[in-house]
Amino acid sequence: MNIEEIREYCLAKKRVIESFPFDNETLVFKVMDKLFVLTNLEGDLSINLKCDPETAIQLRVQYPSVLPGYHMNKKYWNLILIDGSVNDQLIYQWIDQSYQLVVEKLTKKQKEELDKL
Repeated sequence: MNIEEIREYCLAKKRVIESFPFDNETLVFKVMDKLFVLTNLEGDLSINLKCDPETAIQLRVQYPSVLPGYHMNKKYWNLILIDGSVNDQLIYQWIDQSYQLVVEKLTKKQKEELDKL
């Protein structure tokens, strides 16, 4: 898995945009202006993903390449090292879960707007 595959996967989701809100190295994917994936383009590939708190802890125990989210609320965010130790399909599933967690927290109006597509 590489950054272009992650990028294409994220941008294929409804109402997702990419931006560099922090600096020229930190790529962010948002749905309805809410962050669900964050990655640094410098150094080894990794992504921050939103996760429910119980699952976040379980994944950190089960997978050595899953760590508390870097520069994020560690209760809700995991950092996934994209080093080949975790199956790509599982990472895509975690991206889907991150997206869904953010969508679930949208306002009713935002959800209606999202559903119009």
